[in-house]
Amino acid sequence: MRLSVSIGAMLVAGAMVGGDVSGVAAPRPDSGVAATGHTMPSVNVELAIAVDVSYSMDMDELAIQREGYAQAIISKDFLQALKAGPGGKVAVTYFEWSMSGDERVIIPWRVIDGPETADAVAAEIMAVPVRRGSSTSISGAINFAVKLFEENPHHGLRRVIDISGDGPNNDGSPVTGARDAALAKGIVINGLPIMVKDPSGSPTDIPNLDLYYEDCVIGGPGAFILTIKNREKFQEAIRTKLVLEIAGLTPGDDEDVAPKRRIVPAAGKEPRVNCLIGERKWQERRVR
Repeated sequence: MRLSVSIGAMLVAGAMVGGDVSGVAAPRPDSGVAATGHTMPSVNVELAIAVDVSYSMDMDELAIQREGYAQAIISKDFLQALKAGPGGKVAVTYFEWSMSGDERVIIPWRVIDGPETADAVAAEIMAVPVRRGSSTSISGAINFAVKLFEENPHHGLRRVIDISGDGPNNDGSPVTGARDAALAKGIVINGLPIMVKDPSGSPTDIPNLDLYYEDCVIGGPGAFILTIKNREKFQEAIRTKLVLEIAGLTPGDDEDVAPKRRIVPAAGKEPRVNCLIGERKWQERRVR
């Protein structure tokens, strides 16, 4: 398949240049690497997978999304990406979120270093019943992920939040404040905006969710979004995104799975979308 070949070629290219690939941030301030040069991180990447289960996601989408992450973790591309990083290990946690305060850890921090540990994590993901929450607090999810990093015993060269969602922030604190606080700690935020529905079908949806994620949600060295506009591309998009995050690579282009790159710590220009549009639309809905 063309996409798999492309990913494989990128991984080989990254390995040939000694792992110097885009999106690799400086060592964590608390890892001890910069200060002493002796203490090495125990994993290449700390990856917090933050999965939207708000009410706007239908049960079919939730099931496909859950299966997509499980299948991505055991895929050949993912396991190949592990080998591209120093040490061949990543630490992963997987949690689901909706409104602020409704975050549920499905997979506590786990080290994946090969097929056996990948299979175990995938099985744990699939073993938990699919659930559906209420409103959408991207800020709450980011803040929750930051706390998980602080509790993680496995230190990595990079810390990445992989956050999915099918709508803008409409609950909790403004998303830009949560984003900026995470970026200040050296955490990269990547986005997976889900745009498979007609946005006119819900009073809280917006037509340009991809721009909203680019300008209001993601940030950090090599940060990118990977937009899902075709339900059939769901699993493929999730696999591609995880592979790129594990290997520290930059995505290319695809018609139905459209990745975009952004290498600024926060919005360096006026957002193309009002970053409070979700809160505004939610308020309008309540007063009707």
